[in-house]
Amino acid sequence: MKVILSTLNAKYIHTSLAIRCLKAYSEKDFDIELAEYTIKDPVMNIVSDLFQRGADVIGFSCYIWNIEETIKVIDVLKKIMPEVKIILGGPEVSYDTEHWMKRLANVDFIVVGEGEETFHQLLQELEGDRKFHFVYGLAYRKGEEVILMPGRPKADLNELPSPYRFAEDIPELGKRVVYFETSRGCPFSCQFCLSSIEVGVRYYDIERTKSDILYLIDNGAKLIKFVDRTFNIKRDYALEMFKFLIENHRGCVFQFEITADIMRPEVLDYLAENAPPGIFRFEIGVQSTNDPTNELVKRRQNFAKLSRTVTKVKQSGKIDQHLDLIAGLPLEDYNTFRKTFNDVFALGPEELQLGFLKMLRGTGLRIDADKYNYTYMDVAPYEMLSNDVLSFADIVRLKRLEDVLEKYWNSHRMDHTVNYLIEREFVSAFDFFQEFGDYWEGQGWQKIGHQLEDLFTRLQSFLVSRGTKRMEIVLGLMKLDYFLNHKYKPRKIWWEHTLEKDDWSSYMKMVLQHPDALLSPVVADAVAETVREDSTQHAVQASPSPAADVHSATSSQQSQPYREMIPAFASLKLGEKELQKHAVLDILPFSLDHILSGGSPLTAEGRTLLLVVYQQNEQQKPLYYTMPIGKEIAAI
Repeated sequence: MKVILSTLNAKYIHTSLAIRCLKAYSEKDFDIELAEYTIKDPVMNIVSDLFQRGADVIGFSCYIWNIEETIKVIDVLKKIMPEVKIILGGPEVSYDTEHWMKRLANVDFIVVGEGEETFHQLLQELEGDRKFHFVYGLAYRKGEEVILMPGRPKADLNELPSPYRFAEDIPELGKRVVYFETSRGCPFSCQFCLSSIEVGVRYYDIERTKSDILYLIDNGAKLIKFVDRTFNIKRDYALEMFKFLIENHRGCVFQFEITADIMRPEVLDYLAENAPPGIFRFEIGVQSTNDPTNELVKRRQNFAKLSRTVTKVKQSGKIDQHLDLIAGLPLEDYNTFRKTFNDVFALGPEELQLGFLKMLRGTGLRIDADKYNYTYMDVAPYEMLSNDVLSFADIVRLKRLEDVLEKYWNSHRMDHTVNYLIEREFVSAFDFFQEFGDYWEGQGWQKIGHQLEDLFTRLQSFLVSRGTKRMEIVLGLMKLDYFLNHKYKPRKIWWEHTLEKDDWSSYMKMVLQHPDALLSPVVADAVAETVREDSTQHAVQASPSPAADVHSATSSQQSQPYREMIPAFASLKLGEKELQKHAVLDILPFSLDHILSGGSPLTAEGRTLLLVVYQQNEQQKPLYYTMPIGKEIAAI
C-alpha cells in the first residue's frame, strides 16, 4: 500500500512539519512519500503530479489558508482516481468534523487532533481488517452515516521519532524555512485562538531537541522557526536553549513566538550581553492594549511589563521584533483600536503586523459570535466583517491603513522619512498611515502595481496635497532612504537633479582632499548629542503643534539602540575613479545629522553634503557619510 502525505503551503519557501511528523511515525511500517505544493499552484498541476506518483492513500494537512484549494484538488482526484482513499487532518478539520464529513463527500476519513498514532492505526486497519471503530481520534463513514470516534489521549512526545532527519530534505534545507517544535500546547486561554483549547504544555527532551537542531545546522539550515506557542513559558528551558543556540548558530537564524510580559530580567540581560546581532527574531502577539477587551477574551497581559521587555530588547539592538495586532476583537471600536495601534507602534518594533480577527472553528469567540453581533466570512479564513462596535466601513478603512503600513514601515524602505513624519508632521502614527491609506485608495493606486520609485513619488504627492510643512527636510530624508534602498549605485533618481556638474565636481574634490571631515552615522550621533538638549528645549517652546511638543520632549529620553559600526570614510581609501563608479553625492538644505538625532526642524540650519558609497562590504549594504557645509567647516 503506497501512501502520499501532502499539503498546500502558503509559499514555496515554507515546509510542513505536520506531514513529516506523520511520516516519521509510520514509515517503518508503510511506504510513505511526501508531496508539497503551494496554494498558488494550478489544481491540474497538483492533480497531475499526484496521479503520476500513484497511491492507494493520499492524506492532506488542512489549515485555514489552504482548505478551499485542497478541496478543489480532492474533488478532481476522486474523479480520476475513485479508488484512492482520501484522509484529511490538521486544525481546520479537527473542529466541526461532522460538518466537514457531510460537506466533503469525496473525503473518506478525518484524523482529529494530534495525528501520529491515529494515522498509523488507520493505515493498519486499511491494510488489515478495516475495523475503524477501533481507531480513536477518527471520523469515518459507515454507509450514509458519519461515525465520530472518541478522542485519543495525548502522546508522550519523547516516544515520537524525529521528523527532521529525512535525507530527501537536505538539498532544500538552506532554501526553505524549517519549522521546529520543542513543545506542544499553550498555558493560556485566549478565546480567539485554537491553542487555548489544548490544556497544558508538553516538552520534548532538551538533549534530543539540541541534537536535532545541530543536525539541521550541520546540513545547511539557514532559518529555523520555532512553532511553540510560548517559547519562554518555562524560563530555565528557554534560557538553556538560548545559550545553546548562541554557542552553535553558525549563521543560522532562529525565530520564536514569545510572551513578552513574562520574560524574566535575567534572560533579557543574558540576551543583551551575549546574543550576536541578527540571529534571533521575536514574534510577540500584543493583539490589543484595551483592558476590557483583553479581560473579555481571557487574555492575561501586563502591557507595562511587555513594554519594558520590548524596549530592553530594542535597546540591545541584537534582536528584531515582530509585534502583532488583531483588529475586530470584542469591545475594540475604531477609536480604541487607534490607541492600541499607537501604543504598540510607540515601542518601535521592526515589524508591526495588523491582522483582522478570524472566527476560527472551535474557538470561544466563534461559539459566542452572536453575543457581539459578529458577521464573518462563511468559508476560510472566516475573517470578521463587522461586530456591534466596529462597522464594515471601519474595517475597510483599517484595510487601507494595513496596506501602506506594509509598504512603508514593514518593508523598511523609508525608515528615516516615516519616523520624521510621524514625530513631526502627524498627530500620531495611526493618523499618518490612515490618512495616507485613504489618499492611496482615492488615487486608485490599489489597482495597479508599483516600483521602488513609485513609492517615493506617491508619498511626495500625498504630502504635497495636504500642505505638509518643511517639505525640503522631508525630501532630503526621502533622498537618503532612496539611496539606501540600492545595492549598486542607482541609475536613475525620481527627483529633479539640481546640482550642477561643476558643483558636483567641486564637492567631490573636497571629499577626496578632506576624507576625515566626513562623518559616519554613529559619529554623527555623538556629535549631534551635544546640541540635542538645546534643540529639544527650543522645539518645546516654539513647536507648531501639540504632537510635535510631545515627540520633541520625549525623543531625547529614549536610549539609542546598538548601532552597527560604519567604517570611517578615510579608511575606505577610495580614489576619484572608485567614487565615480560607486558613489552618489547630493547637497541637502538642512543639517541632516541634527534631524536624525531628534533635533527640532526649527533649529536645523545649515546644509549637508550627503555621500553614499556602494559595494564596499561583504553584505553589499550601502554606507552613507555626511559633511556639514558652511561655517562649520570654514577651517577646511
